[in-house]
Amino acid sequence: MPPKKRKARKKNHYFTKVHEDAIVKYANTEDRQLRGVLYEEYIQPAFDQMVDKIIYTYRFTTLPNIDYLKGDCKVWLTTILNKYDPNKGSKAFSYFSVVTKNWFIHKVKQTQKRNRTEVFMEDVINEVEEDLVSKERSYLQVRSEIEFWKSLHHEIDTWDSFMLKDNERRVLMAVRILFESADQIEIFNKKAIYLYLREITGLNTKQVVNNLNKLRKRYRTFKSKWQNGEI
Repeated sequence: MPPKKRKARKKNHYFTKVHEDAIVKYANTEDRQLRGVLYEEYIQPAFDQMVDKIIYTYRFTTLPNIDYLKGDCKVWLTTILNKYDPNKGSKAFSYFSVVTKNWFIHKVKQTQKRNRTEVFMEDVINEVEEDLVSKERSYLQVRSEIEFWKSLHHEIDTWDSFMLKDNERRVLMAVRILFESADQIEIFNKKAIYLYLREITGLNTKQVVNNLNKLRKRYRTFKSKWQNGEI
């Protein structure tokens, strides 16, 4: 009986040499117009499929808000495109696959840490309830702060539904990333925050400030409604 033939492995048709060459070209040029064409025609479609495949291959689908995280990851990949150095010998597909997988692993760790923090927070609240009189801050104050931040997170998540321009959406995504990474940020002052926003969005300071001001208006509206008991 002749030996069974092994099935040939399916080739990766969504990230071909054409896409590889497009990323190398992107990394080797400073021409913004050319970069835009390369990204829209070749890089973005390849990234979209690569992220989806990695999510299902490594079972990151169990993460909460996976659709939102998927979009976040794709935005993040655009911010680090110019960091890829083809001269270091690593193929673009291998490089960005590893970066994407590590990004989601980090989100898994963040989720686990957040879950532990929420349990700890509930314990803190219980202690406040048990010993309310002896505490400097009352249970109501603690609870109010917790509810405020929860509501703010929810409010920011709804801003995606507005008709945002591209730069405004980039800044919104960057703000979300900073919110989620707050416990890992070592320097937390105004100047450092602007540097982080510039790094993540790829925008200059003026563009960041202009679009951040639009988000500030939405925040002021939210805070006013919160203080007036409308939320």
